[in-house]
Amino acid sequence: MNKRFLKYTARFFIMFTALIGIYFLTAFCCSRITVNPNPANPKEIAIYIMTNGVHTDIVVPAVTEQINWTKEISYQNTLEADSTYQYLAMGWGDKKFYLETPEFSDLKLSNGLRAISGLSTSAMHTTYYKNIREDASCKKIMISKAQYLLLIDYILSSFKKDEAGHLIRVKSDIHYDIGDAFYEAKGSYSIFKTCNTWANGALKKCGQRSCLWTIFDTGIFLKYK
Repeated sequence: MNKRFLKYTARFFIMFTALIGIYFLTAFCCSRITVNPNPANPKEIAIYIMTNGVHTDIVVPAVTEQINWTKEISYQNTLEADSTYQYLAMGWGDKKFYLETPEFSDLKLSNGLRAISGLSTSAMHTTYYKNIREDASCKKIMISKAQYLLLIDYILSSFKKDEAGHLIRVKSDIHYDIGDAFYEAKGSYSIFKTCNTWANGALKKCGQRSCLWTIFDTGIFLKYK
């Protein structure tokens, strides 16, 4: 009996390890395949991709002729942001993880497992910035007005809305920054759809260099190295 138990345990461990290896190998390979490798478009609007080393945000102008984000993502929902803050960063992610893990030192195993299960709710983390500085963690991308409309549609479709069609602010006192706030979002975080998968999808939508599929920020930023 003990030998049979050990035999099946060993088989399970081998299969589990193999699946993990296949998952990360697939993620690596797909992140190196470039979609829209040579975008040819009018350079009319500047957007940015920004990473904290793990999570990718899409950064857009707060106000343009295409959309005034401040009407739905109000400065008043932040601690101190005002009309001098001209850029808005947005990132999709697991709601509970966002609200209970402001720092990685706050990470709990239960929150991590729940986030990758695909069973939890999601949120959009929005942050206003006065200025944006390009560096290794922040890259400018010039897109056309038509492409920006596609990006707007992609981002707005990720938010949940109330019966009147307005974005729904998450009722929480949690802030990462003086210019940020959280809003209810659609979908669930999982091992197949992460914050970086969402950001990569935004770049795909507006016809810019992106990964075939990625779960990490590395693949995205390699396209703009």
